[in-house]
Amino acid sequence: MQPMVMQGCSFTLPRCHEWQATGPPRRNSTSHAQSQVKTPQDASASACVSQRPPNGAAGPQMPLEMNLCWNEIKKKSHNLRARLEAFSDHSGKLQVPLQEIIDWLSQKDEELSAQLPLRGDALLVQQEKERHATFMEEVKSRGPYIYSVLESAQAFLTQHPFEEVEDSNSDSKDVSPRHRIQNISRFVWKQATVASELWEKLTARCVDQHRHIERTLEQLLEIKGTMEELSTTLNQAESVRETWEPIGDLFIDSLPEHIQATKLFKEELSPMKDGVKLVNDLAHQLAISDVHLSMENSRALEQINTRWKQLQVSINDRLKHLQDAHRDFGPGSQHFLSSSVQVPWERAISPNKVPYYINHQAQTTCWDHPKMTELYQTLAELNNIKFSAYRTAMKLRRVQKALRLDMVTLPTALEVFNEHELQPSDHVMDVVEVIHCLTALYERLEEERGILVNVPLCVDMTLNWLLNVFDSGRSGKMRALSFKTGIACLCGTEVKEKFQYLFGQVANPSGLCDQRHLGVLLHEAIQVPRQLGEVAAFGGSNVEPSVRSCFRFGNGKPSIEAAQFLEWANLEPQSMVWLAVLHRVTIAEQVKHQTKCSVCRQCPIKGFRYRSLKQFNVDICQTCFLTGRASKGNKLHYPIMEYYTPTTSSENMRDFATTLKNKFRSKQYFSKHPQRGYLPVQSVLEADFIETPASSPMLPHADTHSRIEHFASRLAEMESQNSSFYNDSLSPDDSLDEDQYLLRHSSPITDREPVCSQEAQDGTSGDDKGELEKILAHLEDENR
Repeated sequence: MQPMVMQGCSFTLPRCHEWQATGPPRRNSTSHAQSQVKTPQDASASACVSQRPPNGAAGPQMPLEMNLCWNEIKKKSHNLRARLEAFSDHSGKLQVPLQEIIDWLSQKDEELSAQLPLRGDALLVQQEKERHATFMEEVKSRGPYIYSVLESAQAFLTQHPFEEVEDSNSDSKDVSPRHRIQNISRFVWKQATVASELWEKLTARCVDQHRHIERTLEQLLEIKGTMEELSTTLNQAESVRETWEPIGDLFIDSLPEHIQATKLFKEELSPMKDGVKLVNDLAHQLAISDVHLSMENSRALEQINTRWKQLQVSINDRLKHLQDAHRDFGPGSQHFLSSSVQVPWERAISPNKVPYYINHQAQTTCWDHPKMTELYQTLAELNNIKFSAYRTAMKLRRVQKALRLDMVTLPTALEVFNEHELQPSDHVMDVVEVIHCLTALYERLEEERGILVNVPLCVDMTLNWLLNVFDSGRSGKMRALSFKTGIACLCGTEVKEKFQYLFGQVANPSGLCDQRHLGVLLHEAIQVPRQLGEVAAFGGSNVEPSVRSCFRFGNGKPSIEAAQFLEWANLEPQSMVWLAVLHRVTIAEQVKHQTKCSVCRQCPIKGFRYRSLKQFNVDICQTCFLTGRASKGNKLHYPIMEYYTPTTSSENMRDFATTLKNKFRSKQYFSKHPQRGYLPVQSVLEADFIETPASSPMLPHADTHSRIEHFASRLAEMESQNSSFYNDSLSPDDSLDEDQYLLRHSSPITDREPVCSQEAQDGTSGDDKGELEKILAHLEDENR
């Protein structure tokens, strides 16, 4: 009988108990024999043979024992054969279904992958959802069978465990039954593992794909519904757009209504912006999920985006054109100012609303109005005036008359300021606000004066001048204080009222003004002569010395009152003397003096009259005096009295007394006793003063022959006191230039207001007056 080979047996057969009764076998030979045999039969036979007694002796029971041993071996061999056959049958029943499950799961996984990517159409995705539901039912129905096979495999592996480390000689032909059994168990384990992983993967993918299909279908349905709503809204909006009238056909008065309607229409369509954004975001999310919209849906979405953009552009353009039309043609527009220029000039507007002017003939542009350019050219004719205060005043007078501001009163201007709510002086005005105020101002002027005013030209010219003075950089902005200061300085009102109003603009509710606010006011005012290039003669742009000069009247307090400011302004401070001279220039224009100019022989003298207080009967007209033309013997260092009103008898007597007194004084006396009619200010950065013509008022005196010297002495004493008060820090200079010339002016106001002047007149009897007048007449005749 051939020995049965058993592979993969996990246990070792026991030896027969008979072998143990005969004595212990030799350990080495037995171990060697067992290590050489490959089967249990061979091992048993070798054990039986090795028990033979030495020297070849045979016992009487030897054949019987041999038979028992072989019978036991054959019995156990049959048992092992049966077990091996049963093992092979069981493993074979597991391997085939496991392989079938693996193949089926792989096929289904490929079918599941073939379902992707989804197409971006709600109907197609709905169909795909139904197919996937059928697919999931099929997989689900296969589940019990797969679970039963996997459970059988698990039970098999529990009964037949294997070593985790696979034998390197498992592929050799001479493998033991135990190793064969372990290899079979390992193979079944691998199949079961692969099948289990494929099953878990397939079921998870089915669930994920089901969710993906549902989410995609939901998004597609939302996109479809939103696009339908957007399409309907766009149709309605486009219908409204078709009803818009051309802007050129609209009435100017209806422009605000159309602007408001367009804004409301834009607000009503604002939710549509969110809808368009939503549908585009959904399409983007689908694209990230590898779901691309179908051609039909893509076209519909593109059309919605295009129509929405076109609608937005139409609304914005419509609103912009309406606003531009309202700005250019409406009540508050600058369109009416286009008529302020003539061909070849054109008035244009910069983005910040500042006007500029185009000369199409010369192909040039400039900031200044053509009429303003002509005005500035005429101002150059006044540069021959040697006295800066009068030169500045004469230029401002021409500007004032060209702008027609000489006809505007301060109360009228205040009414317009209040109507336009310009009370906060720190309020910043743009060009449009300035135009509105100026338009109202000149329209009010027409109503009050009943005269015809070229409103567009006056508004444009005044705006040009204000921008040149307070916004030379053309930013399109200026402070309300600047605007009000410019108008107040050039309006036709008494200079005292102007100062009082300007002080009120920087004073607090209590009527007090500190140094900072006064500095702001003086800085705004000094911009007027600065624009004419005359600022150096008035202390420069640094207003701090003027502020300190004014606060000398405040008795050391941190704030001053209006009365103290007016007292300082009445002394005509250097930084503001141009404003007082402008007032005198305005008054002098209409005055005629019945006397002859000693230089040009003009008679009567128009405007200012300048009487020498050194020589009798020497009068000079304003043209000769201001330009420096003087007759022989009349030097600039001699005192001269200025008149901008007709002279009176008391003024004639006063001047006679002064002239008689000056007859006994030498040239050195006038050089050592300088008198200035304005209040100079000491600059911190300069050692010398930049001065304008003196213009201090003189008190009228009347006297007889016997009292002339007495009053002259009193007058000299008073002048000396005034000079020391104003000019303590000044040193005498024998070579005074034109701006340092000693000039006095006389007017009914300054001559009649002081109490002492009235007393002096009362102290003179009528007889003395008559006698003095006779003396003056006799001296005049002799002088002729």
